[in-house]
Amino acid sequence: HPASTVVEVGVRLGRDVEIGAGCVLRRGAEIGDDVVVGPYCVIESGARIASGARVRAFSLVEAGRIAGGASVGPFSRMRPGAVVEEGARLGNFVEVKNAVIERGAKVNHLAYVGDARVGAGANLGAGTITCNYDGVAKHRTDIGAGAFIGSNAALVAPVTVGDGAIVGAGSVVVEDVPADALALARSRQVNRPGMARRIRLRNQRRAAQDPRDEEAQ
Repeated sequence: HPASTVVEVGVRLGRDVEIGAGCVLRRGAEIGDDVVVGPYCVIESGARIASGARVRAFSLVEAGRIAGGASVGPFSRMRPGAVVEEGARLGNFVEVKNAVIERGAKVNHLAYVGDARVGAGANLGAGTITCNYDGVAKHRTDIGAGAFIGSNAALVAPVTVGDGAIVGAGSVVVEDVPADALALARSRQVNRPGMARRIRLRNQRRAAQDPRDEEAQ
């Protein structure tokens, strides 16, 4: 799509590279053979994309390295220090900064990985974040090979999750998790039979007494 794509002087392109409509490739970017860059991506000067990698639509690669066979996007952001190794995947709305996503690891949905290592074959569930900044300094998170992090987990650095460990969904992890351990750090669920109906009736009575509440909504 030459009419809508910008490839600046100084970009290094390999053979059989496919570049989608609306892309911008900045001077100094390096792209290997058989790479596919989807529509509306921005590849900045610090980016190094190895042969056979794929960058899907609307992704921003500010810097860092994408290895062969890796997949980034759609709607991913790679910041300085980001490395995605062979066969690893970053999915939609994932941001990575100063972190290594090792071979075959998956960070597929709605995640932030900063100042971290995600071990080979590990899986980070949707909504997982590494809490790397305490207001003064940045700290590291280390996630071991084969670890499984459940959705909406918060890993408060500095913290280590060992090889093969599992972190339950919704957990806030503030202590190291040993290898092959299960970490659960969330409040216990309590079900109160019939309570939802009583709450609705109470709210309906309140609304009937003061109709202004309903009008304000």
